Amino acid sequence: MFLSLFLIFFVGIIGGILFEKIKIPKIIFYLLMGILFGSSLLNIINPSLEQISDYLRQIALIIILTRSGLALDFKTLIKIGRPAILMCFLPASFEIIGITIFGPLLLNISYLEALLLGCVLGAVSPAIVVPRMLTMIENKQGGDIPKIIMAGASCDDIYVIILFYACLNALRTSKFNFISLLQIPSSILLGILLGLIFGIGLIYLFKLLNTSSTIKVIIMLGVSFLLVWLEAYLKAYISISSLLAIIIMSIIISTRMDDLKEIKGAYNHLWSAFEILLFVLVGTRVKLNLVFSIEGLSILLLILIGLAFRSIGVLLSLIGKKYKLREIIFFIVSYLPKATVQASIGAIALSEGLECGQLVLAASVIAILVTAPLGAILIDLTKRKILILIEAT
Repeated sequence: MFLSLFLIFFVGIIGGILFEKIKIPKIIFYLLMGILFGSSLLNIINPSLEQISDYLRQIALIIILTRSGLALDFKTLIKIGRPAILMCFLPASFEIIGITIFGPLLLNISYLEALLLGCVLGAVSPAIVVPRMLTMIENKQGGDIPKIIMAGASCDDIYVIILFYACLNALRTSKFNFISLLQIPSSILLGILLGLIFGIGLIYLFKLLNTSSTIKVIIMLGVSFLLVWLEAYLKAYISISSLLAIIIMSIIISTRMDDLKEIKGAYNHLWSAFEILLFVLVGTRVKLNLVFSIEGLSILLLILIGLAFRSIGVLLSLIGKKYKLREIIFFIVSYLPKATVQASIGAIALSEGLECGQLVLAASVIAILVTAPLGAILIDLTKRKILILIEAT
């Protein structure tokens, strides 16, 4: 296992740096490296590492959502109002609807399987979007636009993940389970409640301990793991969204921490390692014969249809606000890239032994390979050529 970890990190870091120099997201290299090292080609990854890949993916998801929560500015969202709120769920909803409608026609899958696929593909990538929006905020670019996109992308992911697990539960029972859908509101409310309780509790604990930022991050990670365990432990009795609790906890903590910059920095360092592991391990499970096939082309067409529906959702979210055409274009392209969530949950259907598992994983990989570089390039291009620089006040 240790040789595999050395290869993953060493080759990943070198290759990632080279890819970024040619303006391609480094996650593309990580994914391609996983495909190369996986069973489809060289088969040099230790099987014991793949056995714990599900846990590693979950930890990676916790880290990226915590980072998003620490960066959220709810005062701005409340000030902006309806468009900011709609961007949290409407574009994803439209994409899921589009994939649910056309998935059975193109891929010969059931509507419930298409709904699950839509939930996997419906999330925008914080790994691509958030760093670029943070840079824009720091440089005073675009006014409130990057804040809306960053907050919307983070909430969009939570919304999609909750729907994904509801659909997954329905597919496990081989029937459409309306009870699981009815559990979504309670899952959200309990997740928010737990996030508030633990967030406020940690603020008081940190003040009492007066400890370093490093210890605070370790405690936050420990509490995040506790929340994930609590969701699994209480699953038979009540539905709780631990991921929503984690992001709410992070938001609460971000409002009261004097050393917030150091805490964010520590999570960024953690993500640097888990990002490599996440995308490489997803790549190792890809079946190339499915990706490079007629079915692979159908998947690509479905992804493009989903993005078209998503763009309609973005347009509807912005109705009522006097945004210029160039700003609307920036909103649309910022909501295109897929990566983090697809890498985190794309392999779950396969791990659960679902018939559509390999197809969902292949769709996740194709979506990442196509939309991550395309979205990153378009965001950077439109950021420079379309948005107006707002001078610091």
